[in-house]
Amino acid sequence: MPHLARGVRLHYDEVRSAWVLLAPERLFQPDDVALEVLRLVDGERSVRAIIDSLASRYQAPRALIAADVVTMLQDLNGRGAISL
Repeated sequence: MPHLARGVRLHYDEVRSAWVLLAPERLFQPDDVALEVLRLVDGERSVRAIIDSLASRYQAPRALIAADVVTMLQDLNGRGAISL
């Protein structure tokens, strides 16, 4: 169950007019695709559930969505923004 790491939050930044992922001493500005994934990272959905939701919503091949979601979550985990 992926969840935002301690001290990390998704926040709409008025100055940038964009959503950002705020972490201690860091800021990530996700693109539209990453933002859709991050909105589903709530600590209650599994990676599989996130992938299924996105594949259904966008009528895209599950394998393609899975590869992108897993890569993104692993990257953010490595940067300390997401806990897996």
